[in-house]
Amino acid sequence: MSKKQVYPVVLTPEKDGGYSAYLPDFEKNTQGEDLADVLYMAQDALEMMGVYLQDEGKAVPKPSSIDAIKVKAGEIKTLIPVDFDAYRRKTEKRVIKKTLTLPSWLNVKAENAGINFSSVLQEALKERLGI
Repeated sequence: MSKKQVYPVVLTPEKDGGYSAYLPDFEKNTQGEDLADVLYMAQDALEMMGVYLQDEGKAVPKPSSIDAIKVKAGEIKTLIPVDFDAYRRKTEKRVIKKTLTLPSWLNVKAENAGINFSSVLQEALKERLGI
């Protein structure tokens, strides 16, 4: 089950153009060439850090309320949507080898039909998990 969340971000216009973004819940910064780019970079950074923390078995910070975020003159506070599960699916390329057990008669029928066991298992797992 994928749980989407929104995290606050503070955008600061840079003197030489572009924007910097501060991600207060992760205490990290990123930047972009324009508003669209900095919002993309902020979302990517948030999702990447969240997935990293999950992989390390560490707690992912809960999103702060945007009302709790203070900004200076000229800064913009906004919310960025994140979906750690979708990010993981989009970026994770590694595969895992699994051994499975099934009745020999079913194995023979499936092999004779040219069925790709890996594809069928992936499809069945996605359907069962609702993804």
